[in-house]
Amino acid sequence: MTIEETQKEIIDEFKKYENWFDKRKHLIRLGKKLPYQNKARAADANLIRGCQVSTWFYSEFVGGKMFYEIDSSSAMVKGVAALLVRIFSGQKPDDICRAGLSFIEDAGLSEDFSPIRANSLLKMLGRIKSDAQIHLGENDRSLPLPAVVPQDERAPRPNIKQIIKKIYAKMRNVAR
Repeated sequence: MTIEETQKEIIDEFKKYENWFDKRKHLIRLGKKLPYQNKARAADANLIRGCQVSTWFYSEFVGGKMFYEIDSSSAMVKGVAALLVRIFSGQKPDDICRAGLSFIEDAGLSEDFSPIRANSLLKMLGRIKSDAQIHLGENDRSLPLPAVVPQDERAPRPNIKQIIKKIYAKMRNVAR
């Protein structure tokens, strides 16, 4: 299944839920289904720096594809991690680097994202993309390793910064 197909599947899955409370419960369920991540938690070096909750990240490049283990002490962040693992594990580095993320907004997950969750999402996504970028072109040695990851003009671009800005704006409005 492609990255875009998996995102569409997730969007359809979350559209079944009418309110954020039900979406949150489903996200927590997904996080609980994610098995204990032995490799991710094996070393302190796997702890993602800058996350406000403990989040561990491990990646492997096997058979031309990336595989990820992500774990978190937060049930919600672990649910988001489960979605990211579902989308990106088993994909080629080139596809990962070119992928946009439409599922966050389209599934309604950004509606009640706290700044902590948004920051964790940004950090996890950054690690996913940077680890994939390291392995660009490794399947075909005739391909030069690009200095900058090329963007496919048709691919949706990640809009994470916009989502984070919306979250902070909502937080400011609630505080008033």
